[in-house]
Amino acid sequence: MSEHALRVLEFERVLEGIAGRASSDAGREAIRTLRPSSDIEWIRRELTRVEDVRSLLESASPWGLPAIPSLRSTLDLLLVEGSVLLADDLYAIGVLLGSGREVRSVLVEHGSELESLHPIRERLVTEEALQRRIERSVDESGGVLDTASSDLKRIRSGLRRAQQTLVRRLEAYMKELPDRFRVDDASVTLRDGRYVIPIRREGKGEVGGIVHDESATGVTLFVEPPVALGLMNELRELERQEQREVHRVLTELTSTCRPLAPSLLGGFEALVELDSMCARARVAGEWDAASPRMLDGRKTAFRISRGRHPLLLARNDLTVIPFELLLEPDERVLVVSGPNTGGKSVLLKATGLIASLAQSGIVPPVGPGTELPVFRSFFADIGDEQSISQDLSTFSAHLANLKDILDRADDGSMVLIDEMGTGTDPSEGAALARAILERLVAVGALGIATSHLGALKRLDEPGSGVVNASLQFDSDRMEPTYHFLKGRPGRSFGLAIARREGLSPEVLAAAEGYMDSGETSVEELLERLEKKDREAASLVSSLQTERDGAARLRSELEAREAELRKFEREAERKARAEARQLLIEARSEVDEAIEEVRRAREEEIVEISRQARRRVEEAASRQRALTPERDRATTRTGPIEAGMRVRVAGGGAKGTVLEVREDKAVVDASGLRMQIPVVDLEPVEGEAPVVRERSSPDRWEPSTQGSLIEVDLRGRRVDEVEFELGPALDRAFLTDVPELRIIHGKGTGAVRSRVTELLEQDKRVAEYRLGGPGEGGAGVTVVTFR
Repeated sequence: MSEHALRVLEFERVLEGIAGRASSDAGREAIRTLRPSSDIEWIRRELTRVEDVRSLLESASPWGLPAIPSLRSTLDLLLVEGSVLLADDLYAIGVLLGSGREVRSVLVEHGSELESLHPIRERLVTEEALQRRIERSVDESGGVLDTASSDLKRIRSGLRRAQQTLVRRLEAYMKELPDRFRVDDASVTLRDGRYVIPIRREGKGEVGGIVHDESATGVTLFVEPPVALGLMNELRELERQEQREVHRVLTELTSTCRPLAPSLLGGFEALVELDSMCARARVAGEWDAASPRMLDGRKTAFRISRGRHPLLLARNDLTVIPFELLLEPDERVLVVSGPNTGGKSVLLKATGLIASLAQSGIVPPVGPGTELPVFRSFFADIGDEQSISQDLSTFSAHLANLKDILDRADDGSMVLIDEMGTGTDPSEGAALARAILERLVAVGALGIATSHLGALKRLDEPGSGVVNASLQFDSDRMEPTYHFLKGRPGRSFGLAIARREGLSPEVLAAAEGYMDSGETSVEELLERLEKKDREAASLVSSLQTERDGAARLRSELEAREAELRKFEREAERKARAEARQLLIEARSEVDEAIEEVRRAREEEIVEISRQARRRVEEAASRQRALTPERDRATTRTGPIEAGMRVRVAGGGAKGTVLEVREDKAVVDASGLRMQIPVVDLEPVEGEAPVVRERSSPDRWEPSTQGSLIEVDLRGRRVDEVEFELGPALDRAFLTDVPELRIIHGKGTGAVRSRVTELLEQDKRVAEYRLGGPGEGGAGVTVVTFR
């Protein structure tokens, strides 16, 4: 890969920004050393691993990578036989072991989802016993702890006692000195590692001992008196014992770690790799980037979706406009034209950075759908690279770069050339630029060039391999929009910008007169096309606004329709509830009427029966008024005929149709005859018609004796029990039947429970019991009336 191309693309500056997201020095250095690779398997593996780490960071939030100490030189020293590591080096190894255990635990927890990270997980060292021993022996400041060994703890305990004894002895000695030798506010202190006392100079002869220091004025001497020499020697011996034990502990720990040195180095490198991938995953999330699809092969499409320049994304003061770029396999060179400050160079560098970052294992700032071929080499000629030391002008420096490009570029190269053909005579520059572009097409390289030269704008012909492009420019406001347009060259707007900057009209008019007629025609054509584009864009925007408004109205209408349906369903629910309540009230009225019949004289029975029937019919009429017509219509399964078993609509009582009179039917409901509109009746499926002997419709007649002493509720639902059992109790009570057998079966017990509940509420019932042997057992309840 060309280091020159990476330098002019500011590749290392992008890497430095990514390295700032790493958590260790080693991880940051690993990112700085990344370079584009042409190994497609390595590229795909790295991009996959970065995406897996990105998922890990999101799923294990707020988890972060633990500390990674800088251990490379320490581990190299550990490999040297006979070497002894310092306490802080051993402490760093303990940190490495702890971090490895924590990371391995997380990777094991998410192992099924992160297969690409299994190699890292397997390289991590998890020697928990060694980690605990190191933590027990050394601390972060590089000291060896008392708990490193029992001997060290004993020696240090004796050392502290000896120090305390020595200090107390010196303090007592100072108090015994004459006042003329003592120093005010004096205390025992240390000089050169030995305990001394301060005295006045004139007391030196009488005190004796060894002078270790004196004050700045020379008045005070710091003396180790003879009384302290023996104790100090004992203290020194204990200190030497401590040093020997500390060295022994460090030697032993180092020897324990030495066999693990290769594994520790592998675990360290695995953590550094993971740190590098975490940094790349974080920046991919900040860029809202998606991994591109890497393509193998020379003649493949080059597609960038939502491409952005990574350095511009780091600036908070800019709104970065993404670009879409597609080069088909037969489109090898893209010529981007347009005015200065229009974004051509940014597009050029962004394209080169996106490709080089992807081939370095970094998810570039692109969106889904991006497809990039793998390039073997990158070349770039960007910016002013004149060299005084090499006596090169700007044009000569460009030529040197272009010569290197033409010598080395092939069908696996990406070539980026900025401001092509400038720095010399325009006609010669255009001719040279055209020849270079045609050469790049011939060797199969993928090239992107920016230029103002009109001659290059006319190279876009079928089969030429060259395609025009531009970055949109608002000619009314004379401002760039940075929207990329493929297939159309851009105007330079040189004279228009000069007019905005205030050049005199005479000069501008003269300049327009000097322009080549062909060049003028192209500029006028481009201006007309841009005007048509603006008109089309305005029309599309207007249509989109109307479409959005229509969609909004449609959503509102659908919401209103849903609300109306909800209101309608609620109204129907309330109507059914009210109808049921009316039926319950009607049942109560029937009960009262039957009670009146029982107490009435024989001549009043017919009238009372007629009144009861009228009350039921009125209740049915009220129910019919509240029940939606379509509900009654949809429940009908066939015509109502004499002899059919029917039920009053809405869950009412059952009965047998005696006859049909126009739109009404005469129904016998448990011995009570009534006229009910046909639309309020529902046929009862599965029950055979009952043939009854016709009698007067205006007179109530009891049924046969068999129907008065027994009622069969088997096969009935719980909510139907009341409508069957009530009339049976009425008939039995009115005809003075001593007992009524209620056949409910055993089943789940739900029907029997409902029968018991209704009998408890009926004041006419004296007692009830389950059937005995020969009476049906638990499947029958026998009722006795008062």
